[in-house]
Amino acid sequence: MTLIIILGVIVVALVLWFFGAYNGLIRLRNTVQEAWAQIDVELKRRHDLIGNLVETVKGYAQHERGTLEAVTQARAAAMAPGQSPADSSRTEAALSQALVRLNAVAEAYPDLKANTNFTALQQELGATEDRIASARRYYNATVKELNTKVESIPTNFIAGPAGVSKAEYFELEAPAEREAPKVSFDPNPPAVGQAGPYAGQQLPPAAPAAGASGGSVQDSPWQQPPTQ
Repeated sequence: MTLIIILGVIVVALVLWFFGAYNGLIRLRNTVQEAWAQIDVELKRRHDLIGNLVETVKGYAQHERGTLEAVTQARAAAMAPGQSPADSSRTEAALSQALVRLNAVAEAYPDLKANTNFTALQQELGATEDRIASARRYYNATVKELNTKVESIPTNFIAGPAGVSKAEYFELEAPAEREAPKVSFDPNPPAVGQAGPYAGQQLPPAAPAAGASGGSVQDSPWQQPPTQ
């Protein structure tokens, strides 16, 4: 009789542990998904701001069609639906590189740097980059916790039945992209007609858009050659 009671207690304890571990894995998975959703919201805002930034720069630097088209193509690749965190890491890194080139080009246009709309977009983009960095840190922390549970004994035996698997980290691939691209400029721009700090220097080549397979981009502002 005593043995039956002991076995019953063990079975009940195991059942309670199973349900607790199961629910814990589900809760962690949902937390990871919610954290990624927050990153996705901020990335969409980033893409909108970059689109407005390109339109503003285009009004002052129409001859920089190569740079503007590179940013537009990189933005289109970053906005592609259905990307995993790893895919998004690659496309966002390519977009950051394109923004660095746009930054260099804008230095040569004093009127553009003095434009209030351009300055406001810079500030909004900088704030968005900060929020993305914060959301990314939180997301990666939740991914680490989930992956540890999925790989550890004994919860790894429950992960399969619970339909929970390891999640992908949202990383920046190259050291150059580990800091948010600074779209801020000298508060004392040179006078109109005076050469900017990048005058006479060769700009770095435009980074190819991640996922692009050639051809025109549907929303590119340079579909047709400029009218002479």
